[in-house]
Amino acid sequence: MGDDSEWMKLPTDQKCEHKVWKARLSGYTEALQQFQRITDEKSPEWGKYQGLVKKFVTDSNAVAQLKGLEAALAYIGSAHVASRTVGEVVSGVVCKVFNQPKARAKELGSDICLMYVEIEKAEAVQEELLKGLDNKNPKIALACVEVLRRAVSEFGSKIISLKPVVKVLPKLFESREKAIRDEAKMLAVEVYRWIRDALRPPLQNINSVLLKELEEEWAKLPSSAPRQTRFLRSQQDLRVKFEQQQQNEGEGGEDSEEAAPAVDAYELLEAVEILSKLPKDFYEKIEAKKWQERKEALEALEALTKNLKLESGEYGDVVKALNKVIGKDTNVMLVTIAAKCVAGLATGLRKKFGTYAGHLVPTILEKFKEKKAQVVQALQEAIDAVFLSTTLQNVSEDVLAVMDNKNPSVKQQASLFLSRSFRHCTPTTLPKSLLKPFCVALLKLVNDSAPEVRDAAFEALGTAMKVVGERAVNPFLADLDKLKVDKIKECSGKVELAGGKKPAGQVKAPSKPEPPAEAPAKTSGPPKKTPAPAVAKPEVCEEKAAVVLPASCMQMLDSANWKERLAAMEEFHKAVEQMDSKEMPCQALVRMLAKKPGWKETNFQVMQLKLQVVSAVAQRGSFSRTSALAVLEAVLEKVGDVKCGVRAKEALTGIAEACSLPWTAEQVVSLAFAQKNPKNQAEALSWLSNAIKEFGFAGINVKAFINNVKAALAATNPAVRTAAISLLAAMYLYMGAPLRMFFEDEKAALLSQIDAEFEKMKGQTPPAPIRGCSKASGGEEADAQEEEAEGGEDVVDLLPRTDISDKITSEMVSKIGDKNWKMRKEGLDEVAAALSEAKFIKPSIGELPVVLKARLADSNKILVQQTLSILQQMATGMGPAIKQHVKGLGFPILTVLADSKNTVRAAALATLNAWVEQTGMKEWLDGEELSEELKKENPFLRQELLGWLAVKLPTLRSVPSDLLLCLPHLYSCLEDRNADVRKKAQDALPMFMMHLGCDKMNKAAAKLKPASKDQVVGLLEKARASVPAKPAAPAKAAAATSNAVKPATAATALPGQPPLNMVQNPEVIGGFPFRHVCSCFDSSPFYLQAVVKKPPGKAEEDRSGPIFTLVPNGKEQRVKEEKSLKVLKWNFITPREEFVDQLKAQMAQCVAKWLMEDLFHSDFQRHIKAISTMMEHIEAEAEATVSCLDLILKWFTLRFFDTNTSVLMKALEYLKLLFVALSNQDYHLTEHEATSFIPYLILKVGEPKDVVRKDVRSIISLLRRVYPASRVFPFLMDGTKSKNSKQRAECLEELGCLVGLCGMSVFQQTATKALREIAVHIGDRDTAVRNAALNTVVAAYNVCGEQVYKLIGQLSDKDMSMLEERIKRSAKKPSAAAAPASKPPEEKVAVSANASALRKPSSDQAPSVKSRRLHTIKYDITLEECVLSSFSNRGLTLSVMLSVSLFCAQIVQILHQESQWKLMCGHVDEFIVATLMQLRLLASRRMVDERTDRQQQVEKLYSSVIDSLNSLVLAGKLAQETSPGVLKDLVHALLTLILDPRHQQSSGQSQLIRSVHVVLSALFKTADPTNTLSALLMLLQEAYNSTACSPEFSEMVMKCHWRMIKLLPEKVEALYLDRILLDIHNFMKLFPKEMLKQKPNDMAHRTVRTLLHTLYRLVGPKIMDHLSLIENRSESDVEAHLKRAMKHSVPPPSQMVCMESVQSSVKPAASSSRESVNPAHYQERLKALRQLYGLGNNSKVPHCLLEKSTLPAVSAKPAVSSMDVLQSQLTKLRESREQQDTQNVCPRSPARTAGPPPDLNDFKARLEKIKANLR
Repeated sequence: MGDDSEWMKLPTDQKCEHKVWKARLSGYTEALQQFQRITDEKSPEWGKYQGLVKKFVTDSNAVAQLKGLEAALAYIGSAHVASRTVGEVVSGVVCKVFNQPKARAKELGSDICLMYVEIEKAEAVQEELLKGLDNKNPKIALACVEVLRRAVSEFGSKIISLKPVVKVLPKLFESREKAIRDEAKMLAVEVYRWIRDALRPPLQNINSVLLKELEEEWAKLPSSAPRQTRFLRSQQDLRVKFEQQQQNEGEGGEDSEEAAPAVDAYELLEAVEILSKLPKDFYEKIEAKKWQERKEALEALEALTKNLKLESGEYGDVVKALNKVIGKDTNVMLVTIAAKCVAGLATGLRKKFGTYAGHLVPTILEKFKEKKAQVVQALQEAIDAVFLSTTLQNVSEDVLAVMDNKNPSVKQQASLFLSRSFRHCTPTTLPKSLLKPFCVALLKLVNDSAPEVRDAAFEALGTAMKVVGERAVNPFLADLDKLKVDKIKECSGKVELAGGKKPAGQVKAPSKPEPPAEAPAKTSGPPKKTPAPAVAKPEVCEEKAAVVLPASCMQMLDSANWKERLAAMEEFHKAVEQMDSKEMPCQALVRMLAKKPGWKETNFQVMQLKLQVVSAVAQRGSFSRTSALAVLEAVLEKVGDVKCGVRAKEALTGIAEACSLPWTAEQVVSLAFAQKNPKNQAEALSWLSNAIKEFGFAGINVKAFINNVKAALAATNPAVRTAAISLLAAMYLYMGAPLRMFFEDEKAALLSQIDAEFEKMKGQTPPAPIRGCSKASGGEEADAQEEEAEGGEDVVDLLPRTDISDKITSEMVSKIGDKNWKMRKEGLDEVAAALSEAKFIKPSIGELPVVLKARLADSNKILVQQTLSILQQMATGMGPAIKQHVKGLGFPILTVLADSKNTVRAAALATLNAWVEQTGMKEWLDGEELSEELKKENPFLRQELLGWLAVKLPTLRSVPSDLLLCLPHLYSCLEDRNADVRKKAQDALPMFMMHLGCDKMNKAAAKLKPASKDQVVGLLEKARASVPAKPAAPAKAAAATSNAVKPATAATALPGQPPLNMVQNPEVIGGFPFRHVCSCFDSSPFYLQAVVKKPPGKAEEDRSGPIFTLVPNGKEQRVKEEKSLKVLKWNFITPREEFVDQLKAQMAQCVAKWLMEDLFHSDFQRHIKAISTMMEHIEAEAEATVSCLDLILKWFTLRFFDTNTSVLMKALEYLKLLFVALSNQDYHLTEHEATSFIPYLILKVGEPKDVVRKDVRSIISLLRRVYPASRVFPFLMDGTKSKNSKQRAECLEELGCLVGLCGMSVFQQTATKALREIAVHIGDRDTAVRNAALNTVVAAYNVCGEQVYKLIGQLSDKDMSMLEERIKRSAKKPSAAAAPASKPPEEKVAVSANASALRKPSSDQAPSVKSRRLHTIKYDITLEECVLSSFSNRGLTLSVMLSVSLFCAQIVQILHQESQWKLMCGHVDEFIVATLMQLRLLASRRMVDERTDRQQQVEKLYSSVIDSLNSLVLAGKLAQETSPGVLKDLVHALLTLILDPRHQQSSGQSQLIRSVHVVLSALFKTADPTNTLSALLMLLQEAYNSTACSPEFSEMVMKCHWRMIKLLPEKVEALYLDRILLDIHNFMKLFPKEMLKQKPNDMAHRTVRTLLHTLYRLVGPKIMDHLSLIENRSESDVEAHLKRAMKHSVPPPSQMVCMESVQSSVKPAASSSRESVNPAHYQERLKALRQLYGLGNNSKVPHCLLEKSTLPAVSAKPAVSSMDVLQSQLTKLRESREQQDTQNVCPRSPARTAGPPPDLNDFKARLEKIKANLR
């Protein structure tokens, strides 16, 4: 009982772990009750049991285990953390529960497994159950099969992956245990219920008896599709839906599509690797002369290809061998076996076989000449299997090539192959661009002499009609007689499409009568009508004409009197105008016009009327092409006539409208050039160029008349040549650059004229067609538009191409594969020559792909680059047909990206882009090839490929689903060891997310390991903010929309604004680019929006009052939201609509409504008005302007992307006034404001207009008054990377000015890197960029001298010589620089004279601040001149001393008057840098000249400089402007000064050291604490990273840290914790604890750790929210230290040890950091503390009083020098210390010898007491 009483008192979780089974039973019972009570699934109570759940199910006591299983089931069903326990718990259930004899335990174990499936862990459960099937205990295997069956039955095939289940079924059927075999049968039946016949192939090899039993069981299953009965947590909405369906439908509804998705049996099979199983002598035997050996080899291959699924591999050699057998072997039996092998390979590899389809299809088609049925059948099966691995587009060229074959069997089988292929197509995969050439070729075969060929063609056309619909095929059947059309339709009715696809056009009424039979002739244009009428005889024509024409007209048409003929023609024309169009005999009427004298009419009036009649008949009647041919030649003869030419062109236009422009154009050009009259030729071409613009370019057959155009270009008559060039210009509008390819062989002079005409057309958009649509029905009009859309794709196909397969000889192929690299190069040269000679080639290139692919992996990189050049040439020459070589030749290009040489990779990228330009991206993203390349762990390949995808993906509107396969490899790249790979992967993330969506990417990330998952999920969240928008729809749709809405626009326009002006040029409206306005401001074009005028009185009333509203903490809230990614970061290349909407929403809270309307209006003049309003209120609403400054600056960044110069100039004018006003208020831009504005401002510095660049430079100058120059510097450096040469030059010029004004401090810590980047531009092609880069480096030389050569690194000889020459000419000379120093009274005059040397002052400044700006400029130059004079003087003369002293006195005088502090604002860094230069100069002079008088002069100068520094530091507001880099240099210089042994030799020097200590102490109090800590951390990092730093210096740096740590309680509110923690993280990353432990002293690490713990103690757990700037925070030591600090509230000992040293932080001389910590050490420390602070027993610290008293001393008496105050204070301090020493300090020697050894603990206690007194 005693034991029971012990465990009964324990908490529940400890009971569950107790060794006594009763205790565990009690614990499980209590836990079960507790789990049932908890309602919140995220309760922290669940976390206590996360590690115990496995013990619940694996308990060794059966009774306790039963209760534990119940508790575990309750836990898994309710706890949010239960999914983390799936692996160990299910494993425990399988091993420890399924072998139990109790049925209840097994039932609970099964329920636990299924509950894990329900909480989305099906994969893990299935994995453990499949492992359990291999257990030796049959009970466990049986239970696992049962659970699998239940899971499949309840959750279905969507949730449970059936592939691994099907894989283990054959093994289970062979089990020795009957129970397992029976349960496996039940499992097979359940699987069959879900996937039906897809289960048969995987089980085809099992025992026949067993298979028969399964067949019987399968036959008993109901035919209805199964339904999921149990649902995942994420499927609860689906569950509700199913329940509702069951209620509504009674016994069940028809939801088979969701319940039972189709499963492909192929996916359930295991791939078999057959290449290694081929006989070793396979390739020798298949080439053997004896047919029996060849047969043996083929039979061995055939046996292997019977496997239904084959593993992918390199089958090129096998296919090549089979192709040779099929094409060249004379033994038909071997051909049959080879064809079966091809079919087996294609079936087993599926899409992976597509690479080889291009080699096999032409060979098989040619082999159809064989007449034996067995061979033909085998070839049919082979080509059908090959087709399923590729696309119809890829084989189209090969099929069309054999359509003209002389052998009827080949034509028949090609047509039948097309028929079978069409059945697998859809209207999408069989577009008009592909359908058209097939229909044209098949229509030729319809008239073939062989009946089997005709029947096959009918079947193919009928199948095509079934797939795409009659409307798509009918245009091609226009010239076919009715019997043949009916035969095609009959064949179409008999066709059954593969997979039960629905044919196009069948919607609701398939039995509806066919419209063409009843449609009137007028409503369907001639190209789309029923068959054209035959040519009528003259007698028939005259009879028909007599019926509709007056008798007098018929009699006088052939009169000899021209007046009678004229009257007859007038009656003729009048009768045609009044005639019913349905009854008009068009052919008869136009043939009557040829009645004598006919078209040789000499009277121009009669001829004009004849031409008018032709035009009227063509426009009003059913004018056929037969009728057109009757008059076209005659009309063309008159087109060049001066009097009748206009009427002739009108007649041609009418004919074109009736018979379509493409047909008419072909006829006109051919007839015109059949004549010899150059006038007719020129006018015909002129008419055609205008007709193209009126009708559009849809369907134009360029090939039909391109030769005639070439003939026109070569004509001797200049009018013909001019007309031809004008026609080419019109065609160029539609065809673009490819048109020029037709004429590259023309003479240079003619080609230059063509190019000039093309240049005029660049940038113009083709006009919308205004003719050619009137006679088309709705459907036909849509077809025409579709054809027009496809016209651009077909342009390249119009080029005449050469078949070079004959030139690719076996000798050339063997050369390319030769072992000697010279022979390989010779072979590649021959290929390049063949390609250059042919220019445009057909896709048949023989065996070239195989050998070129091998050369891409050549060891000779020159040959690799040559091969890439050939592939690039091939892509250009082959055009879009190169698609069929993407798999075989395209993807091997990607492997070259793995090369280590930049030039090779660059060549590969250029080739890749050339291929993509021809093929599009779909071919590259489809399939597994891209993901396989990305899988390779080559850093060069990965970074190049990811960079390429990041560029290409944003340009696509959609991508294939196979892009998902790349995600796992993309995520692995995010964790790659190579930094470039990681960066490229992060850049590509938003592009993948743009197409795949966040959900899919998060699901893929969920499958990663926990360590990787957290990092990837974090990066995905960051990437969401920068996901680009998908490209807009094609411009054609937009044009159609604009045309459709023209009437509406006219209706909504204002009375004063005519609607025509608004729609004349939709590309540029109101000065704004149309597309930019649409994307930035509204989803619809702004000129379509109705504008409503407000009453004038109300508008004036609304515009009174403030324009900005002061929202408390509004700016801070916006910054916080942007940091937490609640809103988009203001970062874009061009502003997208979502950015504009976000800014609009943010400004609505603090900007007046009426001003908002102007700011975001579509009219640029409203923008100018808004800016003017803001300028008027800039002074009156200064505070409110500052409160929403970030929004104002963001709005102006949008204006930088406007193209209207007026708005831009007004914006720049406002910005100048704004920054002047901000400077007057002493306002400083925040990081948020600067990063949202400055990068976009710098973009405009490259503007082509000088006036804009001038204003932008002025604004950048003003920026330095409100934002430190050192922070503007990085933005300018980014600007130098621009492609715009003017921007690069201007940014470099600004950098030079910054270096000249501020010195090297603007570089911060990146001087070397920045100067090297600047020096690169010395070799730029642009002269302005070169000069600016040289001037910037010269400016750096003037500051740091010869050291600049070391900083800029290696330069080419040419660049270095340019730089040296520029330095000789431009560097400042000592005499010139010394002039201002030698004449102090005239200093201001010298300054103004020299101002232009440092910076070209902006003459365009605001007048209100002109005087103040001049004063500031003078101050800048004075400061700089002083520094330069100090550098230039070799001797320390009286003039130099006087100059420096006067300068320091002036600074002190300014700093003593708070009203004058404004003069120093923005120049603190510059002043400190100048002071530091002076200190270095004094140190060097002191070393050179050791004379006493010189040393005294140096001491005085030191005092002056330190005095000025002290005055600056005491002016706390100014000290806070100091940047971290400058602070670091300042502290470094002061500590070096303290440690200099020369300063400790005299009392004067010790006085200087004390002054330095006071400066340091005040600096730590007044400077910005964030910058100070950053500076100290940088200094500590440098001290420990450099071997030159002494231990004493390192210790002094640590003491400064301890001093700051002591001040942290006062400063913590002002700290930017995120940045401090980032600096600490960087330090710990650079110096891990292990590295510091190897050093003799790890005090640096302890100091940083103390800083970290102090920050935690002051801030508390909230400090964890400030780790946002640290990447991979989970891996950072900072987070680990903070978590440890959270666990232990007491500070660690290291902090105590470090704090003991704080008291000596201002000790004049530092002791060595390598002292051992012993009693003597503490005794010395105690003595030092007493001497320093003058401590008695409990006396107060005079030094603290000193620190408190120094601040008011200066401000109270500004007239007294601060150095005098310091000296007096230090004198008092020294006297008090001496007095304390004489009273309290006892003799040391006797005490030490007489007494016992000192106790270490005693000294620690005394130090603690001293610290308590100090507090």
